[in-house]
Amino acid sequence: MFLRLAQQHRQFVQDLVMNLQALAIVLERRGYPASCYTCGDQMNSASFMVSLGENHLIRFLVSDYGITWTEMRDDRELMKLEGAEAVNQLQELANIVKHPVPSCVSNKILAKRC
Repeated sequence: MFLRLAQQHRQFVQDLVMNLQALAIVLERRGYPASCYTCGDQMNSASFMVSLGENHLIRFLVSDYGITWTEMRDDRELMKLEGAEAVNQLQELANIVKHPVPSCVSNKILAKRC
């Protein structure tokens, strides 16, 4: 049972890394500075970053050890989430990409501040 769960977790991380890479490409095309870096070919970890403007930065880290969402403004940490909550927040970012809204509104959606 545990070997199966470990394999499922590895597959989940790989899927998440592929989606982060795609999200970074879409964000770049929409004019947001974004990047997604991975180590090696196994896609077992990634560092995703996007600037939403006005010193507003999102950093999302994923690896076999965990998942972290960190949101910063003016070099101050506004929010740090882990696990499922981090992935949920990533979905909010993806929704903004799908349905663009004015900058101030999107910042409220992500940081609950404007």
